Amino acid sequence: MYKNKSILAIIPARGGSKGLPRKNIKPLLGKPLIAWTIEQALNSKYIDKVIVSTEDEEIAEISKKYGAEVPFLRPKELAKDDTPTIDVIEHLIKTLNQKFDLILLLEPTSPIRKKTDLDNLISKFVDNYDIYDSLVTIGEIHLENPFISKKIAGNYIKPFIETNISITRRQDYPKVYFPYGVAYLAKTNILIQYKTFYGEKTGYFLIERYQCYEIDDIYDFIAVESIMKYLLEGGIL
Repeated sequence: MYKNKSILAIIPARGGSKGLPRKNIKPLLGKPLIAWTIEQALNSKYIDKVIVSTEDEEIAEISKKYGAEVPFLRPKELAKDDTPTIDVIEHLIKTLNQKFDLILLLEPTSPIRKKTDLDNLISKFVDNYDIYDSLVTIGEIHLENPFISKKIAGNYIKPFIETNISITRRQDYPKVYFPYGVAYLAKTNILIQYKTFYGEKTGYFLIERYQCYEIDDIYDFIAVESIMKYLLEGGIL
């Protein structure tokens, strides 16, 4: 418990991924992908419990091997391609029947976390408890800046965002950010009430350029594996 706030980390990991089959347990630098997120959560000074939510028995066994709790399997109807994450969280909280002040969602497909990220994020949130209802990790968008992006209109391409801004250099476009899945933190009661991490009082935790990756397919996996290998060899992770 950190400053009288109990914290539950939830790692969602279903078995039926389509873009990269069985990605959550695919070996990444010597251990299953999900193991990286489990170990990062267990290394936190502030997280009270780490639970993996899965419908898959193999994922459950591997998760327990690396130290996470899997008190029950998720119903298969909550493990579909279109299942909202909030439904998974809500099911786990109700079934677990334990009270936690804060819910920390950690996506195993975003494994590039610095050793201090989770505790720094938790500290920022708890130290500003009256200011925030939630806190999410964001990274600056670079090449895919929406002011540069295009849309297809018939036989032609048009600006995705119609604007009068006249900019010729990419560096001069307004900075925009994307909520990569490194971490999402929220007050449990607010999360259950509004069913989102993005309320009016959502703060941010800025991550590094090299952390702005999520594994959806084999190309993402290759990129993340190469980045993590480089960072580990350099002592950065």
